[in-house]
Amino acid sequence: MSTPPAAFSTCDLCDAHKGGLGTTFFVVPPVFRDFGGVPVFAGAVATIKCFEDNSLVKAALDERGLGRVLVVDGGASLRRALVGGNIAAAAAKNGWSGVVVDGAVRDVAELAATAVGIRALALVPIPTEKRQQGERDVAVQLQGVWIRPGDRLYADADGIVVVRDEG
Repeated sequence: MSTPPAAFSTCDLCDAHKGGLGTTFFVVPPVFRDFGGVPVFAGAVATIKCFEDNSLVKAALDERGLGRVLVVDGGASLRRALVGGNIAAAAAKNGWSGVVVDGAVRDVAELAATAVGIRALALVPIPTEKRQQGERDVAVQLQGVWIRPGDRLYADADGIVVVRDEG
């Protein structure tokens, strides 16, 4: 797998990897909205699977991000926000490139002012319960696309694509 340049276009990545579509290259369905202060981001994937409980999301984003992208399989729930302003600020402070949430976020003005990419399905003002439940560093589904830790995710104005880690 060739490494795309620092400046990338998801359209160019699609052109370059179309032969691997569905095996080593994946296009995430275009249902995610941009909420972060950084509209273009990329990085190696770390994963969380949780449902209406952001305990593991907060713990992960409180750690050093090293330019990674946290992909959160929130079961597409729109009833509780998995990321808000404080958690997004921690992600930016700790060097995460982005966060993609298959679920909801909140604090829209704070998210937009934060130096991190954030994509999610929608906004909802209510926070999660803290039950310390979920799984970390497991394969997750993002709107039907399987994503594994170590895969590379690229997001820009044209969409989100994932290149499978074959290592």
